[in-house]
Amino acid sequence: MNKAPAHCRGALWCDPLWQRAIAEVLGTFALVSIGCGAAAVNAATDGAVSHAGVALAFGLVVFCVIETVGPICGAHLNPAVTIAFALDRRLAWRDVPVYVLAQCLGATVAAYGLLALLGEPAHAGVTRPNAAIGITQYGALAVEAAMTCGLMTTILAVATGPKEKGLLAGLSIGGVVAIEAMAFGPVCGASMNPARSLGPAIAATEFTDLWLYLVGPTVGAALAVPLYLLIRPLCADE
Repeated sequence: MNKAPAHCRGALWCDPLWQRAIAEVLGTFALVSIGCGAAAVNAATDGAVSHAGVALAFGLVVFCVIETVGPICGAHLNPAVTIAFALDRRLAWRDVPVYVLAQCLGATVAAYGLLALLGEPAHAGVTRPNAAIGITQYGALAVEAAMTCGLMTTILAVATGPKEKGLLAGLSIGGVVAIEAMAFGPVCGASMNPARSLGPAIAATEFTDLWLYLVGPTVGAALAVPLYLLIRPLCADE
């Protein structure tokens, strides 16, 4: 067993869990800063970024963060992903609260940073059902659950334990995020991530629809665990 250096033993900041938590804070901060930042800049500039650009920003930042901090903490960036890893016994339940708090902290700090930088256009990062095309809260709830189930199934397929590692993982997960955001962003915001929705909602003090972005992705990610176990034997020999 590897031992921590003498100066680290017993020190809180040398606990690997806290190192992972710091990496999750930074990773989720980057996700919201870039992804929601692209949405905010798009709103501030009358569409200079475009919907496709916002979707690609989310996908590319996920890819970059996985490549950067994935070997450290797994780059979950998402409480629903963390809970699903725990349900699949790839992550200890005792680590879950620290991961979730770190993710929510990173998202909230990033959202306040965007608000300070851009003002009201930062509210474009808030996720809500698109009532203009007839999407209800329950319709958005179902879409968020389905999208997150698909995303989590991909993550389970390419992850090693609780960590997404390697170029394939980053490309696969970032690609799914970009594709789903491009397809369903105009429907419900395509959050797939309770922390990503929580941060902007807190900064904008807009909580009407927040519950569905906390519940939908979490349920969808949890459903992906038995789904992947069901289909995995079919893929095992490929």
